[in-house]
Amino acid sequence: MSQNENNIQPNIKESSSHSGERHWGTVEVIEEGESYRISRVEIKPRHGIKPQIHYHRNEHWVVVSGVAKVTCGEKEILLNRNESTFVPAATLHKVDNPGQIPLVILEIQNGEYLGEDDIERPLELNVVKPVPENKAV
Repeated sequence: MSQNENNIQPNIKESSSHSGERHWGTVEVIEEGESYRISRVEIKPRHGIKPQIHYHRNEHWVVVSGVAKVTCGEKEILLNRNESTFVPAATLHKVDNPGQIPLVILEIQNGEYLGEDDIERPLELNVVKPVPENKAV
């Protein structure tokens, strides 16, 4: 083996623009390549990620701990530890943590384009209208 072959290491990201704190929890990019990204996503109890759509990537979510309430298209499911789901490109999706402990998910994104500008949040675009609150008369 040459000296270069001995020094090959996986493309593990120590810092990525995708990593960081969010109001609902944290995202830590574990590894990233040209057409994939593997992240550890932690969602605080009683918090969630807003509905969103990606057009150029699919996502796989694996629950490491906690319970995930996943909405993918018209389907809503609860996922427990060691369970997973697939989110196809161009599908409205969201994940919530209905539990009392942090939800930890391994997220694998795979696609032709992984840029943050491929994310649309329909609530912000007024595609999905929030349900009005009932007001007492």
